[in-house]
Order: sequence, then structure tokens, then C-alpha cells
Amino acid sequence: MIPGTPPGTTPGRPHGTAVHEFEDLLRELAPQVLGTLVRRHGQFEGCEDAVQEAVLAAAVQWPDEGVPDNPRGWLVTVASRRLVDRMRSDHARREREAATASEVRPEDVPDSDDTLVLLFLCCHPTLTAASQTALTLRAVGGLTTAEIARAFLVPEATLAARISRAKQRIKAAGSSFALPEGGEREERLRVVLHVLYLIFNEGYTASSGTDLDRPDLAREAIRLTRTVHAQLPDDPEVAGLLALMLLTHARREARTTSAGDLVPLADQDRTAWDRTLLDEGLALAKASLAGPALGPYQLQSAIAATHAAAATAEETDWHQVHALYLILERIAPNPMVTLNRAIALAETEGPEAGLALLATLDADPRMATHHRLLSVRAHLLERTGDRTAAHDHYRRAARATASTAEQRYLESRAARLRP
Repeated sequence: MIPGTPPGTTPGRPHGTAVHEFEDLLRELAPQVLGTLVRRHGQFEGCEDAVQEAVLAAAVQWPDEGVPDNPRGWLVTVASRRLVDRMRSDHARREREAATASEVRPEDVPDSDDTLVLLFLCCHPTLTAASQTALTLRAVGGLTTAEIARAFLVPEATLAARISRAKQRIKAAGSSFALPEGGEREERLRVVLHVLYLIFNEGYTASSGTDLDRPDLAREAIRLTRTVHAQLPDDPEVAGLLALMLLTHARREARTTSAGDLVPLADQDRTAWDRTLLDEGLALAKASLAGPALGPYQLQSAIAATHAAAATAEETDWHQVHALYLILERIAPNPMVTLNRAIALAETEGPEAGLALLATLDADPRMATHHRLLSVRAHLLERTGDRTAAHDHYRRAARATASTAEQRYLESRAARLRP
């Protein structure tokens, strides 16, 4: 029986929404508990295993017996006991056991939330972006190795090995469980935001597979970014990234037909956009721009806000969109930014101007055969009346993407222009 079961709790396994509430609570608490254990004991891998066992125990017991008054304390207590049991079974760690074997009581659990510190640790600069992403989703997001492997379409064994190597690298680097100071903290925060941005992008538009998106992955990125924003409410880039995610995710329901076919932004039913997410995103985007300097996420959220503010595609302020991309291109040069600026430029000065800007990307090896460049060029060629060249580029773009939904859309565009 769980101590401290709240009065009025009815025993018996819940159904439907109640099950999701348990899952959401455990997913929110798991990184906090892991942060507490790592701060105390310093064993990232051992602590993570202990927390997973505690979460499993809670998932089995809480639905039947009720959530304890102090759920985080309950999890810390159970996880600490599991960690101590593991250490007792390892004779080589007897000396370390003596320092950590004292039982943790729920009332001893600190009120501080170490989730941000844990994010910083998972995004350690010695790790590759792929390892940072996988470790963040595993340790902070609470996803299983199998779930992450499915999301990124890699074998589970490969992902497990990647996560294991990441933990070993962090251990070898001798990193302390604490927020970095000064310039290093700012630099590491940018890495954290970039990892969350990558997770969201993969969730919003899957790089491969039969589905256009992976909404669970996008929602997890939003949840984690909300956590960072709650702890750093005055950071304009954090607010900008959260605004960008909300404004983009708000369009999800309008992005596909009932058959799962892609619907481009210009053709979407804007009444199907999520108004609650839009309002929150617009407020955050506006607030993020109040700071003394502009960062890439603030600018991207401002662009998303401009699209969100237009009642129809024809009412989009493309001059403002182009101006924002121009600033973004100057402070954070990137071929994808230039490509998006070409789209905005074509809307303000005509498709020929957009094509001329796209031509500057042809020498970039990252873009030469990228399906986004090929598809945008096809669209602009179609607008100039060059149907043959547009058909050819749509077909090439379809072959260049691993997303089945995008392939179907691009092939349908090509079919309309077949000679």
C-alpha cells in the first residue's frame, strides 16, 4: 500500500483520460527525480536505471492504490532504495555504498527542480547532435529506447549503443552536476535549444517514413521547452523557441487531408488551426521581441506570427516576412534561411527574383540535391510558365525525399504538368 494516499481516492485501475494523467505525471516527475539522484550520487547510468524501476513501480501501483501526497518524494525514495540495492550487490562499490545507503524520506526531497541541469548534462558539448538528442529524449523526455529508435527509424540496438556511449563520454569528461557559469552557460543553453528544435522539427515533419509527422515527438519537444521557459522566463530566445513551436504545431490538423496527403500552407483551412496554441504563441513571440537583441528563434517566431496573423494566404505580409528572413540570414547564415527568403522574395518581386536567389545555393553541396531546393525551384518555375522544367524538378524532388507523404505530394504536382 502506498503511504499518504489522498482521501477520497477510489481503488481500482482507471481508464481513458485517467491513465493518460498518470502517464503525464510520471513523465513530468521522472527527470526531476533523476536530477535529484544524480546530484546526490553522481552515477548517471545507475541513477537512470533506478529511476526507471521506480517509475515502473509507480505505474503499476498508483492506478490501483492512488497517487501519494508527495509523488516526487515517493519516487525519490523508491529510486534511492533501488540504487542502494544495486550498490549492495556490487562488492566493488562497498565503500561508496556507505556514503549513500541512508534511506531518503519524502519530506527530505528538496523543492528545487533539476530538470534544466539534467538537460545541460544531456547536451554536453563532447556529444554529437544525434547523441544529445537521443540522451535528452531518454533521460529527460522519459521515452524508452525502443520509442526513440522508432521515431528516428534506427535499430533499437544501434540507439541503445549510442546512448550508452554518450553516458560514457559524459563520465569520462568528469562533468559535475551543476549549471555552468558565465559564457559557458549561455553556450550550453544554445545547444539545449538547438536539440529541442531538432526534436520538434523531426516531430513536425518526419525526415522519412509513411507519416508526414510524429505528433508525440513534437509534443514532447514543446513540453521540454515549456520546462526550460518556466525556469528561464526572462530569456528571449527560450520564449522565441517556444512561440515558434506553438505557432507551427497549431497548424498540424490542417496540414493533411483525411487521406493523409500533404496540404501546403497557402491551401490550408486556417479555421482548423488551433486557436489556443496560436494565441499563446503570438503572445510569447511578441514578448520575446521586447529584449535588447534579436536571436534566430525570436526572428523565426516573428515570421511564424506573421503567417498566423493573416486570415488568408493572400493577406500574408510578405514584405515583412522577407525583411525578417533578411535579418535572420545576416545574424545566422544558413542555406535553408536563404531558401525561405527566396520564397518570400518571389511573393514580393516575382518568381524570377526568387529563382535568381535560389541559384546562389547551387554551389552548396548540402543543398544541390536537397528535395526542398528542388521542390521550391519547381514551384517557381511553374509560376513562370516553364511547365517542362517544373515537371522535371518536382520528379527529382520526389526521388530525393525519404518521406512518403512528401513523395506523394510532389509526384501529384509533377503529374499535373506531365508533357
